[in-house]
Amino acid sequence: MRTEKGIFYNIDWGLVLIYFLLVSIGLINIYAAVYNEEHGSILDFSQRYGKQVIWISSSFTLAIFILMIDPKLFSAFSFVFYGASMLLLIAVLLIGKTVSGSKSWIDLGGFDLQPSEFAKIAVNLAVAKYLSALNIRMEDMRTKITTMAIIGFPALLILLQDDTGSALVFSAFIFVLYREGLSGNILIILALIIVLFVVTLMVNKFVIVGLLFIAALFWFTMIKKNRKDIITLIGLFMLVAGFVMAVDYVFNNVLEAHQQERINVLIGKEVDLKGAGYNVNQSKIAIGSGRFIGKGFLHGTQTKFNFVPEQSTDFIFCTVGEEYGFVGSVIVIGLFIGLFYRLLNAAERQRSAFARIYGYGVASILFIHFVINIGMTLGLAPVIGIPLPFFSYGGSSLWAFTILLFIFVKMDAYRLQLL
Repeated sequence: MRTEKGIFYNIDWGLVLIYFLLVSIGLINIYAAVYNEEHGSILDFSQRYGKQVIWISSSFTLAIFILMIDPKLFSAFSFVFYGASMLLLIAVLLIGKTVSGSKSWIDLGGFDLQPSEFAKIAVNLAVAKYLSALNIRMEDMRTKITTMAIIGFPALLILLQDDTGSALVFSAFIFVLYREGLSGNILIILALIIVLFVVTLMVNKFVIVGLLFIAALFWFTMIKKNRKDIITLIGLFMLVAGFVMAVDYVFNNVLEAHQQERINVLIGKEVDLKGAGYNVNQSKIAIGSGRFIGKGFLHGTQTKFNFVPEQSTDFIFCTVGEEYGFVGSVIVIGLFIGLFYRLLNAAERQRSAFARIYGYGVASILFIHFVINIGMTLGLAPVIGIPLPFFSYGGSSLWAFTILLFIFVKMDAYRLQLL
C-alpha cells in the first residue's frame, strides 16, 4: 500500500540552496547592471530587475508545482513533451517574432516565449526515455542514429531560426552518451575536428593540405605495405583534406556575417574594438578593473555608465567581476562547480536508468551554458548569446532552467520508488 509523503520529502536541500543562492545573486547583479537613481526600487516593474522579481517568484511557484507531481509521469509522457516541443519550434518558424536577429520567439500578448529554451528539457526527457528502454545498447549503430536524430532534429529547427547559440547547447548531450557507453574515441575525434577547424581558419588551407600530404607520405614509409593499410591511409587523407577544403565554404556561406566577425576576433585574425570585439573588450576591462575584492555594490563604473552592452543578460558575469572582484568571481564559479558536483553525485545514486540519464543531461546542459557564457565574457569563446543559468535576466530561460532542475530534484527524492 502506498503511503502519502509531503512535497518536500527527501529532497536534496543542497541543490535547492545552491539554486536559491544563484537566483538571488543573479537578481542583485541584474539590479546593479541596470540601476539608476530615478528607478531605485527593486520592485519597480518597469525595470528589468522588477520584471526579474516576477520571473523568480513564478519560478519558485513552478518548482513547488513540480514537486507535487508524481515523478513517474515525467517518464510516461516524455515523448509527448518532446512532440509538443517540436511543434512549438516549427510554429516559431511560421509565426515567430524576430529579436536580435533570431526568429526564436512567440509573442503571447505582452510576454515573449522562447521555445528553444524548453526544447532542452523535452530532448533530455526523450533521450533518457529512449536510452533507458529494455534492449537498448549504446554500442548498437541503430541506437546511435536514433539518439542523434532525437537530439539533432530540434537543433536543426533552432538553427533555422538563426539561433546558433541555442542550437550549440545540444552538443552537451555528448557527455550523456559518453556516460551511457559511447566510445571515448568519438570525443577525441570531435575535439580534433574542432582544433582542425580553428587551425584551418588561421592558416592557409593549401599549406595544411600540403603538411597532411607530407605526414601521409612519412606514415606510408613507416607502415607495412599491404593493400588494406594503403587504402585506409589514402581514405583518411582524402577525408581530412576534404574537411579542410570545406571549412572556408562553411565559414563564408553557412555562418552569418556577425558570427564570422566574432570568430575572427576570437582567434586574433581581426582586431575590431569598435565593432565585433567591442563587447568582449569592454567586458574584460570591467572584470579586470574589479581586481581582488571589486569596487563594491553599485560602484562599478563600466556597469553604471553602460559601457558593456547586454550586461544584464549575456554579459552578466562581468558585473560580478567589476563590483566583487576576484573574490566574488571565485564564489560564483564555486557555486556552479558545487551545483555540478551535487548533480553528478545525485545522478550516480539513482536506481532508475531514466533518472540517471536525465540527471546527467541536466548537469551537461547547465555546464555548457556555464562554460560558454563565462568564456564569452573573458574572450575565450565566441559571443553566441546564451544566458548564464539562474543568473541572467529573462523569463523563458529562468523558467526552463528551473523546470529542468526541479524535475530531477523530484526524481532524486523518489529514487527508491523509481525502478
